[in-house]
Amino acid sequence: MAATDGGAGVPQDQRETADQTAAEGAVAGDLARTDSGTAADSVTAADTGTAGGDGGRSVSESGRAVATRASDRERDAVVQRVQDAFAEGRLDDDEFDERSRAALTARTHADLDALLADLPAAPPATGPAPVLPGPGRFAVALKSSVRRAGRWRVPERYTTVVYKGGGWLDLRAAELSGPVTTFLAVAYKSRVTILVPPNVRVEMTGLGVTQDVHDEDPGYRLPADAPVIHVRGIAYKGTVEIATRPPERPALRG
Repeated sequence: MAATDGGAGVPQDQRETADQTAAEGAVAGDLARTDSGTAADSVTAADTGTAGGDGGRSVSESGRAVATRASDRERDAVVQRVQDAFAEGRLDDDEFDERSRAALTARTHADLDALLADLPAAPPATGPAPVLPGPGRFAVALKSSVRRAGRWRVPERYTTVVYKGGGWLDLRAAELSGPVTTFLAVAYKSRVTILVPPNVRVEMTGLGVTQDVHDEDPGYRLPADAPVIHVRGIAYKGTVEIATRPPERPALRG
């Protein structure tokens, strides 16, 4: 006769079998919940990694998305695109200056992308860029003016002499022929203005040569291979001035 447990009428061997079965079921349930949690964590980690790779962002060790830093080459490429847009008439003087300086001080890809958001994408390169015709190496004005602006090819050495007139050399949308461009400007009772883009390094020598006070400390660092504009000026009762913005002129009286 089988032994019973506590008078409940259930044989002892059947009660032990039932308890063992219940324990095994509890263990199986715990394992299932553990596997489900691990799978959910894997999915969450995969989603985080996917989101981190979008929009120039990466994922740090803590799991937070961080912006990708911009390089000098990438900044220079954006400045070049801004120069093209300026030459095409899409940006005015103030917008060109503001965006060029913002590109040179940009820290991340997002900062650079914001500067080009309302500009069309650059056309794909189909071959070597056409060579723009140059204006020659010399320009002389006698009681008249010398003016160069827009898209024009600047020779590595350029000389301009102005006698009782005016000179206006705008390099902001111009194509420089080499890494170093030298200007010899002579102003006799005249004003010669040379406008340069913010992404070039300016060197000045001579007599009567001035630079815009706002450009003495631009607030950004130029890369080591930035183009160099060397200005050798001689001014008698006049001035040779270098600026990145068109200088303000007093209004003419009527």
